[in-house]
Amino acid sequence: MVINGMPMKRMKRRVTADLYDFLTFPSSASGSSVATPFRANVRSFLTKHALMPPPSSLFPHLLTWQILFRVGDATDGSDSSSAMVCVDVVEEDVARSRFVYCDQCRVVGWSGHPVCSKRYHFIIKADGNSIGGYQKPCVRCGDILHLSELRCKSCGHMTTTDDVEDWVYHQLEDTTHLLHGVIHSNGYGHLLRVNGRERGSRVLSGCHIMDFWDRLCKTLAVRKVSVMDVSKKYGLEYRLLHAITKGRPWYGDWGYEFGAGSFGLTFDAYKSSVETLSSLPLSIFPPQGLKPSTRLQDVISFYQSLSKCELVNIKDLFCFLMRLIHDAHKSSSRVGDATCKKPRTSAGVLSWSRVDVGRVEEAMFRVLRAVSGSNWVSYRALRGAVCRVAPPALLDHCLTELGGKLAAEGMVVNARHNPDSGALEYRLEPQNVSVSTNCDDSCVANSPPSEEVLKRDLKFLFESMLNPQTMLSYTPDLTRNLAISSAEKLLDCKQFVKDYKYEKLSSRNGVVVCLSCQLELADQSKELAPDPPAELVVLPVNATVSDLKIEASKAFQEVYLAFRRFQADELLGYGGVEDSTQAKLLVGLTESVRVRGRCLGKNGLSKYRVERGIERWTVDCICGAKDDDGERMLACDVCGVWQHTRCSGINDSDAVPAKFVCYRCRVTADDYCWTV
Repeated sequence: MVINGMPMKRMKRRVTADLYDFLTFPSSASGSSVATPFRANVRSFLTKHALMPPPSSLFPHLLTWQILFRVGDATDGSDSSSAMVCVDVVEEDVARSRFVYCDQCRVVGWSGHPVCSKRYHFIIKADGNSIGGYQKPCVRCGDILHLSELRCKSCGHMTTTDDVEDWVYHQLEDTTHLLHGVIHSNGYGHLLRVNGRERGSRVLSGCHIMDFWDRLCKTLAVRKVSVMDVSKKYGLEYRLLHAITKGRPWYGDWGYEFGAGSFGLTFDAYKSSVETLSSLPLSIFPPQGLKPSTRLQDVISFYQSLSKCELVNIKDLFCFLMRLIHDAHKSSSRVGDATCKKPRTSAGVLSWSRVDVGRVEEAMFRVLRAVSGSNWVSYRALRGAVCRVAPPALLDHCLTELGGKLAAEGMVVNARHNPDSGALEYRLEPQNVSVSTNCDDSCVANSPPSEEVLKRDLKFLFESMLNPQTMLSYTPDLTRNLAISSAEKLLDCKQFVKDYKYEKLSSRNGVVVCLSCQLELADQSKELAPDPPAELVVLPVNATVSDLKIEASKAFQEVYLAFRRFQADELLGYGGVEDSTQAKLLVGLTESVRVRGRCLGKNGLSKYRVERGIERWTVDCICGAKDDDGERMLACDVCGVWQHTRCSGINDSDAVPAKFVCYRCRVTADDYCWTV
């Protein structure tokens, strides 16, 4: 059997052997020594590394390429398929797509770009399967069908081409993918989602996926990538939490910076909000005279006593707590790794499952609950009380990790060293009681709370000190209002962009000429058709001005739908130069040039001229926003100008009114009435 001219047996061998390593692919050495544009790099990349499925699996305007990876050396085990990752690359022909315009370009500030001819979707599905391939689900009952089967054997439904196309577009909109990034043929792209272990990934962490994506973008010479940061960690808004602890979003670890803020927010407003909120002193939450301390004060005091360094402000507190959670997770992971192994004894090494550990801990909790009052139970006594429950080595392990564990009914295990004997002791205390730091109740530095308790405290502190909707009241009011305003601004800054700033153009020792070509349309209003981003053109070193015009025309024809019949007529600033003149004599080997030309005939400029679409609309909100930023808006029924509902006094939870008149039109109407 032959598919796409390749024997089936050969394809199968490629899938199961000699796979690329996801953790290192693509390597920096795989890039070209000469600057080449994304449009050329992506073609050569797919040809070299990817396999195309049979033509019947998808449509010509939705071709899917596949690349299989191993993850490190994990494939050495017996179940190697669990450590394999399939990356799908869906090549979307925009002219025949259901969705011509890009919503992400519109909200990040690229709405003036012309519509590109191709979009390349890079996808890793959560279930480990491929969008392409030889099987598709029945749209009625969900049973898996081979491509050659038109009728489902279970329900009898006849699969149509529309059914398959609907399924493919559903894959492009699925929010459960571990990775989904899309790059336009002009090299501008969007990272739509990254889902690591918290969202169902069995092998790859979020950092693994981001590292892969970043290496891929560098190899393909991507120009800019945007991301809308709506990430969550432990159920909390991570862009706010990470901004407080690191001064930037999580994506900032890979070079993503402030791109565009909603509601007219600027980079200066973002930085100011980060500094204001993270530097708030913890001293503004002191006990109020003789009044009993609150849970917030108790929790803050607890972690201040636990830290070897002084915790002065909100940033210090949350950084310390995140570090404790990270350390606790690493510790529990070492125990959790044993869940996939059977308990065994070999050379004195023992492994236990979470069930074993939980059973011993519960027995210890019962002993501690039986102790009356505030009495402490020594290590020796507690170990003796549960000696029949588990082997000695497991008992010692559980006693070492017992401090900070969460028991039932809101109680937590506190541990200390006896001030006289130095022996380790335990007792149960309410979780909201802070650990005293005097000589009698000293906190055990190497026994912080369990990961479960730490996450619960993190959520409580986040809701009490950072979340503007639930932030607790404290004095002075001016400080609290400033904290709420800063938190709201950080939550309203979602759009971040990485500019890959492609390295200085290389002419490879004078073998080629690399030119950045900017385009100017003759007899066209820039309001109707703004100039597109420059395109890189690579020419032989002896290329002439005529060759330059031809290659520049081809570049813009290939990248943009509106310029499929574009023809470059002249080089601006070089009037009167003969077409036979060598280009390098005019502009050097690595310079930029501006070409002017026209689109021959009527080639759909009106439909494909910009990503914002053919509708003419104006945004002019009182917050300062002049373009769509992705937030909810409504148009004035008098002037037709769009504004944010929130800025117009309409809550996000409220329905949009049937009739709306903006503030400016109301003022104008009132002035007219007074004049009359």
